[in-house]
Amino acid sequence: MTNTYHELTDARAVLELPEQTTLTDIKAQYRKLLKQWHPDTCPEPPEQCHEMTRKIIAAYTRIMAYCNSYKISFTQETVHDYLSPEEWWMERFGDDPVWGVGRR
Repeated sequence: MTNTYHELTDARAVLELPEQTTLTDIKAQYRKLLKQWHPDTCPEPPEQCHEMTRKIIAAYTRIMAYCNSYKISFTQETVHDYLSPEEWWMERFGDDPVWGVGRR
């Protein structure tokens, strides 16, 4: 495995992130952990709080650097893979008189 993979895996572990997540979830988890470990509010010893805060910031910085350099695909196939359940339903049944919006 590459060094980048191990760095990202370690950073993901620090931020307690699953293998697949969204950018919104990454940011929310970062804020949650920073709030929990911030030296001004953390009940743990100050040295431990400072160390965890440093680790959280470093992990977030590493993950965001990866995300910012990741090429995003806007091909029809890729966009189709991430349809919401409502979009999936409308794509298949749309205005169908039995299943679609037209049924009322």
